[in-house]
Amino acid sequence: MTPTPPAPAVILVRPQLGENIGACARAMLNFGLGDLRLVAPRDGWPNPEAWPRASGADRVLDAARVYPTLTEAIADLHTVYATTVRPRRLTKPVLTPAGAAAEMRGQTAQSGLMFGPERSGLETDDLAVAHAIVSVPVNPDFGSLNLAQAVLLAAYEWFQAGDVTPE
Repeated sequence: MTPTPPAPAVILVRPQLGENIGACARAMLNFGLGDLRLVAPRDGWPNPEAWPRASGADRVLDAARVYPTLTEAIADLHTVYATTVRPRRLTKPVLTPAGAAAEMRGQTAQSGLMFGPERSGLETDDLAVAHAIVSVPVNPDFGSLNLAQAVLLAAYEWFQAGDVTPE
């Protein structure tokens, strides 16, 4: 039997609203993710607005770790996947959430899923430290996902890529 790979960390880079952090925690726990890393949250941490929006995913928020820099947040991760919808001039593989999940499931070391601030997403410097880009195929005329929706999609694909057959 093949060992189960470690679940990816979710890295929120400069998140702006506690409510969105809480919604991300809820999305994470729905699909078995618990390692939440916050890089320089705008309103500080802990943020009391996060817990009501987490709807019971308190353990994810209680265990969340805060880092001053992205470099520190990803230092122990084997592979980092950065999410963006905007095309960039970077020479990195571009995967769908399902493709990234399949890759992560094939690894033996912990990986990470990186998400940017609500207003603007990840900056090019943030993307530069990633090993690959994750881009959700969306309507080309409207590609705006909120932070929790993006986390939910990636977490769902991670969960689905595992053996979820009921016993």
